[in-house]
Amino acid sequence: MDSQVARSITIVGGGTAGWMCAAALVHFLGENTRITLVESDAIGTIGVGEASIPQIRMFNQALGIDETDFIRATGATFKLGIEFAGWLRAGHSYLHAFGDVGRDIGLGAFRHFWSRAHRLGLARPLGDYSVNDLAARAGKMHDGAPLTNRNVPQMPHAFHFDAGRYAAYLRRYAESRGVIRQEGTIVAVERDGGSGDISGVTLADQRRIDGDLFIDCSGLKGLLIEECLGTGFDDWSHLLPANSAVAVPCASAAPLTPYTRATAHAVGWQWRIPLQHRTGNGRVYCNAFISDDEATAGLLAHLDGAPLADPRVIRFTTGRRRQAWSHNVIAVGLASGFLEPLESTSIHLIQTMIARIMTFGPMLRPAPAVRAAFNRQFADEMERIRDFIVLHYRANEREEPFWQACRSLPLPDSLVEKIDLFRSAGHLFRDQADLFSEVGWMQVLIGQGIVPATSHALAEAVPAEDLGNWLETLHTLYSREVAAYPAHADFIARHCAAPAPQGLVA
Repeated sequence: MDSQVARSITIVGGGTAGWMCAAALVHFLGENTRITLVESDAIGTIGVGEASIPQIRMFNQALGIDETDFIRATGATFKLGIEFAGWLRAGHSYLHAFGDVGRDIGLGAFRHFWSRAHRLGLARPLGDYSVNDLAARAGKMHDGAPLTNRNVPQMPHAFHFDAGRYAAYLRRYAESRGVIRQEGTIVAVERDGGSGDISGVTLADQRRIDGDLFIDCSGLKGLLIEECLGTGFDDWSHLLPANSAVAVPCASAAPLTPYTRATAHAVGWQWRIPLQHRTGNGRVYCNAFISDDEATAGLLAHLDGAPLADPRVIRFTTGRRRQAWSHNVIAVGLASGFLEPLESTSIHLIQTMIARIMTFGPMLRPAPAVRAAFNRQFADEMERIRDFIVLHYRANEREEPFWQACRSLPLPDSLVEKIDLFRSAGHLFRDQADLFSEVGWMQVLIGQGIVPATSHALAEAVPAEDLGNWLETLHTLYSREVAAYPAHADFIARHCAAPAPQGLVA
């Protein structure tokens, strides 16, 4: 029924979440829907979501955004995976690389053959069978078909980019297609006395902005979804005790690595995200174990270059809204919940929420089953990502009190089952809500020291000598391919260098 279609959508809040929503909605809905975005220049954004996963390319492509133009506009670099340094123990590191690892044989997954070879002493480290891992560690980049052998898999990539520049880029995109931006601070929210829906918001200058459907992109405060509608919050601090971060950009330093680095420290971890014009840095920590001043000093002592701004301390509570869609409000981005940026999922969660809005249709007065299904899908996705992040903390051999406490964290039943299945016989099963593939889970499980005790019968049937030779052939093939790639910095300079920044960019 036409009466059920939202003809006017008001987005509360800008930043990456708000302008991604605006750009996507105006692209797909066009002139059929009036789209208004309300934001205040006086309200800053957190801006730690500068690392992405490969799905961001699908979002940009769906909007018709040229990748080279995007890279230049946002000062982006390429990302082939995430290095986890010191997470298992000091001095140890591994990559969660994008793309395939090794090669399956028939119905036998590569992990079964690798784990058997590992027990026999015939296997190299897991990353030696990943094109992305080998290229990342060598500082190489290539975008296209394999150069040396058609049997080598392609190398999927994501980006490190300036989230503020990306929001500005999407703003230009959205406004040029008809999105109306209203500058101002919201001082009041009005609700319909009968339905309880939001009917409008009032700005400080008394302008009133109405809408059929409201998208809450107001950040951690959840202005509409929580402060007004009171949907409730599932607190996951008992699973992920880190509750603070301090962030600061610094000057760029060579080499320009094509991967994100997450380095464990005594009470949490530090991120390093290299862009063309600067490097993003931050420390995630639990303030029960360290003060803000100590965390800030630790961050500043481990920068590659001079800081470009004052450090900012951010408080957060890990968890999710109990309802992302309540009445005529849908929460997107940090307004819907928070998961620390360990696996670069923040921007992806904005993207999947937009996709969910479009899948269900921007509707007025949906049937209860529609809203319930939407909220269930959101909850399932958040919980699967939560489990993946908890795994990094729980499986560790570090000696500091914080990490010892992490080893005793209670685990969700879903994660207990995942670990037990893999540890016993290398089994991994991906459910519909799981963002991360079996290959992703495998890399982190093995990287955190969890190796299957037995192998699948298909792997056991391969003679040991043949198994070792096959693995060495794969490594040789992939290494030869990566050796033919140009350096990451050279690839950018040749194809997509951003204009030199004017002054310091924070």
